[in-house]
Amino acid sequence: MTKLTMKELAFIEDAIRAESITAKTMNWCATQCNDETLKSTLEAMAETHQLKIADLSQYFNRTSNIQ
Repeated sequence: MTKLTMKELAFIEDAIRAESITAKTMNWCATQCNDETLKSTLEAMAETHQLKIADLSQYFNRTSNIQ
């Protein structure tokens, strides 16, 4: 695997933060919904963002890949 620079890791960290905020916002919006279809859609969108967080976090678990 290609080694990542500290700047690249900082970009990944920013992306993780953005995905986290988006997931939390989607979950909050879902709690405010009375429409079950919309609520389910928002929860599914939040889960998608949570999965992106997990994917992006993999790069932090590979500390040997830092230049």
